[in-house]
Amino acid sequence: MSNNPCNNPAAAPVQITCNADEAFQAWIAQAGGSLIISTYQAGKVAVVGWDGSRVTLLMRQFDKPLGMCIDANRMALATRNDIWLMSNAPTLAGDYLPQRPGCYDALYLPRVTYHTGDLNTHDLAFAGDDLILVNTRFSCLCRLSSDFNFEPIWKPPFVTDLVPEDRCHLNGLALVEDRVKYVTALGTTNEAGTWRQHKADGGVVIDVETNEIILDGLAMPHSPRWHEGKLWLLNSGAGELLRLDPTSGRTEVVCGLPGYLRGLCFVGPYALVGLCKIREKHIFGGLPIQERCKKLLSGVAVVDLRTGVEAGMFEFTAGCEELFEVRFLPQARRPMILNLDRPAARQAMTNPECSYWLRPGMEIRDSAPAKNSSGENVSPEQSNIQNVAASLSYSTDGGPQHPMGNTFPDTGNQF
Repeated sequence: MSNNPCNNPAAAPVQITCNADEAFQAWIAQAGGSLIISTYQAGKVAVVGWDGSRVTLLMRQFDKPLGMCIDANRMALATRNDIWLMSNAPTLAGDYLPQRPGCYDALYLPRVTYHTGDLNTHDLAFAGDDLILVNTRFSCLCRLSSDFNFEPIWKPPFVTDLVPEDRCHLNGLALVEDRVKYVTALGTTNEAGTWRQHKADGGVVIDVETNEIILDGLAMPHSPRWHEGKLWLLNSGAGELLRLDPTSGRTEVVCGLPGYLRGLCFVGPYALVGLCKIREKHIFGGLPIQERCKKLLSGVAVVDLRTGVEAGMFEFTAGCEELFEVRFLPQARRPMILNLDRPAARQAMTNPECSYWLRPGMEIRDSAPAKNSSGENVSPEQSNIQNVAASLSYSTDGGPQHPMGNTFPDTGNQF
């Protein structure tokens, strides 16, 4: 089989296109932050920002990215076989592109990767210094471990065995005051994959502390979130944003949207809701949203919680049909996220006191003995040390920045 993309359409890169309506542009221009979106179908983490005059889109390649969570300068990302922990290096962000200083105002660098294997990890949440994972394959909540693939901490009472069978499609997690409190599942089943038989009305919300089901009859619920004393969640298969009062048990449909919903976060009086198209009929066929809407969208809707009205739409018009998570990154209008494919991920050097860009210049081979600044001969080892030192750019909080030497150019927006 030919590797030429022209002869093998399946191997050709997929072009991702998008559209931000005027209402979304007006919203993000005053929001004071940016959106981070995961799309496992396209294998990307998307960053939607604002450069002062227009909406920007940056895409970073990851292997099946799903759940994400952000806490101050920490970010966690679940991929097919790994959990990535990243940290923001704001003092280096402005010099990420030396030819365009100040283009970015945050820089998330890979710091630790846990090789969990394929847990089909869905939601993630920081609980203090801990990171809690929804381990969908093993139908449990767990935490990371340096000795094992994972350390289980809870499973639904109707699941009897800790086995890799996705018995109830546990998927969503909500914390209340840093306590694990609520989860969503697509069924109360105890056999491999049997939740699919009742996907249109078998979904539940469970109180982890009491093991009680507090809401049932849902169509593939996802993304439970605690906000302003209420539990919010997505009744995904019905295209509905719900608000639940756990004290009274009262549930309210805040709005309906034209998509299979996944990914929810809040920005002031607004909710950001992820919308998906439905490609695969075996899992997603026969849902209420398909009866209500003939055409489904993929993107992020801004919903005004005071009125329940859509207040803007960012739509993927091609190449990206299924999202999983949507997060808002405050006080960073143009963040940069690096994977390990980018040389800059290894050139950024940080410590608690200062930060450096380590950017070596072009290597010059010379048969003549190397000399130092005084004209004295030096060894090749000493010469290499001098060349590296001369190509550092130094940055510290509030201090001067001194770019020196040649750099690796990076447009920052290449897929």
